[in-house]
Amino acid sequence: MDGGASDVVIVGGGPAGMMCGFLLGRAGIGVTVLEKHKDFFRDFRGDTVHPSTMEILDELGLLNDFLARAHNRIDRATINWFGQDLVIGDLSHLPVAAPFIAMMPQWDFLDFLDDHAEKLPNFTLRREAEVKGFVESAGRVTGVTLADGSHIAARNLVIAADGRTSIARTGLPLRDLGSPIDVLWFRVPRDPDSEPGLRAVVSPGRVLVFIDRLDYWQCAMVVAKGAAVDLEARGIAPLRAEVEAAAPELGSLAEILPDWGAIKLLSVGLDRLDRWSRPGLLVIGDAAHTMSPIGGIGINLAIQDAVAAANILAEPLTRGRDIDALLDRVRARRMFPTRVIQGAQRLAQDNLLSRLIDQHRAPRRTPLLLRLLNRFPILRRIPGRMIGLGVRREHVWSPNARPD
Repeated sequence: MDGGASDVVIVGGGPAGMMCGFLLGRAGIGVTVLEKHKDFFRDFRGDTVHPSTMEILDELGLLNDFLARAHNRIDRATINWFGQDLVIGDLSHLPVAAPFIAMMPQWDFLDFLDDHAEKLPNFTLRREAEVKGFVESAGRVTGVTLADGSHIAARNLVIAADGRTSIARTGLPLRDLGSPIDVLWFRVPRDPDSEPGLRAVVSPGRVLVFIDRLDYWQCAMVVAKGAAVDLEARGIAPLRAEVEAAAPELGSLAEILPDWGAIKLLSVGLDRLDRWSRPGLLVIGDAAHTMSPIGGIGINLAIQDAVAAANILAEPLTRGRDIDALLDRVRARRMFPTRVIQGAQRLAQDNLLSRLIDQHRAPRRTPLLLRLLNRFPILRRIPGRMIGLGVRREHVWSPNARPD
């Protein structure tokens, strides 16, 4: 069954897929983004839009429109460590147009990208279009097969940006870095008068993060890998008591968390492909590297992948060049920051979080590094820059075929 054709077919309507689709469409390339769901709403999608991403929006002339949409701003990284509030990062000094983290539900961010992408004559977003396989010819990927049996041909390239369960990972070498943690995910109402932003609460055997989603807190409780089964067997009451103890201002949660049905499990993974491409196919974003939720960096790393891919491929695509030989340049460009960030996340998981959630190993004394960051404001700029701008951040160099 013929489902049409496009110069570039992008599998996955997440941050990497939508940004890459926008940039390629902006360059005058025919691009079709395939999103398997009817909308962008997903509970486990990150909400932190970092300065590096807003710098890209600024370069595209979209920042003011983005900031006009509902969001909260964070320019400091804080943590409540065993009852003591510590400031451990400062983003306010960053030399960018938006030196803060914008807290915006990811589905709103994706709707924002779609609103601008749909104005491009070469861009198409197809919803409820689940990809089940690739079409190949003479050893090259030439299109995709959808769940309804139809085929969409890709004249030049298929880009897989559909997350860690991507079928594009089959046959590509995967390096699993492991993770000793999982996350229990739930929501509680937010008092409109409470301080907005991102809150982290650490106490013996407990790590809780409260993510501001305007009218409610999206809550993440860090637990040991595989521990969710035993916790569920104990019932909801012990978990509910832990949350109430960590954030007494929330009051009783008996009606909000009545049973385990209110809890969702996010199985945390940390891995990356050693090779991101084969003829006719490029893998980017979470499909190329699954990130831990630590630092909320995943969405921004995926955006950086998309910008790098467009920078490297857009102009050759507009000229009709064979781009297979160029695909590995994307991996070469983005592997270094991926390794650095995953290395930092692995250290945090193995040497900090896994200890904190173990009551017998949890440190009672505030670590020296946190004490130094809290005491000396100038030092906070170092983690602020790492969090806000990342490593080897990208700038938009891809061509613009439309008048601004």
